[in-house]
Order: sequence, then structure tokens, then C-alpha cells
Amino acid sequence: MPEKAKKTKKKVKKEAKKDSARKKTKKAVKKSKSKNKPEAAILKVELNNVQDEKQKSKDFPVSAGEQKEKKPKIKIKAMLTEQTVIADECDEARELYNQSRYGHIDETGRLQISLLEGLYLMEKGKIDVFEKKKKLDFTSFVKKAKKAEPNFWIRYCVFKDMRNRGYIIKTALKFGADFRVYDRGIKPGEDHARWIIYPVHEATTITWYEFSAKNRVAHSTKKRLMIGVVDDEGDVTYWEIRWMRP
Repeated sequence: MPEKAKKTKKKVKKEAKKDSARKKTKKAVKKSKSKNKPEAAILKVELNNVQDEKQKSKDFPVSAGEQKEKKPKIKIKAMLTEQTVIADECDEARELYNQSRYGHIDETGRLQISLLEGLYLMEKGKIDVFEKKKKLDFTSFVKKAKKAEPNFWIRYCVFKDMRNRGYIIKTALKFGADFRVYDRGIKPGEDHARWIIYPVHEATTITWYEFSAKNRVAHSTKKRLMIGVVDDEGDVTYWEIRWMRP
């Protein structure tokens, strides 16, 4: 047999062996896949989930602030007295005064706030108020506050509305009014209050003498007079009164 023919025959045999080896390998892979079908299916689902999460992160990128671990909100514990609410000494309580001027820090270093401020902060989830060892809810707090201040609810509606609008509102007993209100961004001590406010119910009748007296107080303290009229639903409408020369 010629040498060229021998080489061709050997080459054919080698190719045939390779083909048979490939077929055996494919069969083995198919068998292994059929045996591990549940695991393969789970792996496929997991890979799909990872790809979905990657796609979500591309479509809705998370801000740096959201990536940080969120700290649990710490509620300040406070005790109810007859006329005030006194918070436990802590950084969070001092922050309420420093940032938003709630109440004042007393000689013991604790935050002392009014009943109005106490109810507002309770409603906002900032503090828990206790009487002795009993934790008070909103309704029980209001009942106790009404006993101490007969006009408490009308005053609270105005206080809450002003705070929600972003104004700092404080008592104004030394001016002969209910509240003094500062412009947005102004804290007590930085500048004078802009308004004094008298809260009244919409069904309340004010005599001309009372109205004139309120005007004189506002004029003498160089503040604008505002009447906060509260309806039965607790909504507030404000009327600003100014002096005019005829």
C-alpha cells in the first residue's frame, strides 16, 4: 500500500476516535444535567433574580444617604406636671431646643416645655409623655391639659397650624397676648417677633373694647396683630389687623 494511503487511513481512524469521544462526553453531560435538574433550575432562578436586581439598581439608583444604615428613631421620655412637661436630660431633648426653640433648658439641664408644645411633640412622635409610671395617649393628655387651661384646644389648633407652617410660636403673656410669632428662619433672640396672635373660636363674640385693647397691645409692642379664628373642624383662618389713618 502506498505510504500516502496509509497516512490517510490513520488520519481517518483518529478522527473517528475523536468523534466517538465527543459523543460519549455529550452523553455524560446530558446525564449529569438530567440528574441535577432541580439544582440547575434553582441556579437559573437565582441568576435571573441577580440580573433583575442589577437592572433595578440601574433604573432606580439609590442615593448615598439611603445606602447608609438608618438609625432607629429615639423617643424622648418626658413627665407631665400640672402646667408643664419636663423631658429627660439627653442630647435629643437639647436638640429640640437648639434647632427649633421648643421650651427652655432649666437649671438642671433638662428641657422644660409647655403643655401645647408637649402635645404637639407627642403627636409628631418625638416624645412619650408619662404621668408617674403611666404613659399618656393623645386623648388622655388633652383631657388633663383642658383642666389646666380651659381654652387649651382652641389655642392648640393655632399653635399646631403655625408650627406646621414653619413658624416658631411662643407664649406672649408679658405682652398681654396668647402667642408671639417669628418670621420663618428667625429664632427668638435673633430678632423680635413679627406678630402677636389671639386664638378665638368662630362662635366667640369680641366686644369693641376687647378688640381695641388688643390693638393697643400690638401697637405698643411694635408688632402686628393677628386673630386666629378656629372653626369646629379645627381649621384656622387668620385675620391681620393694622392701623389706618383716615
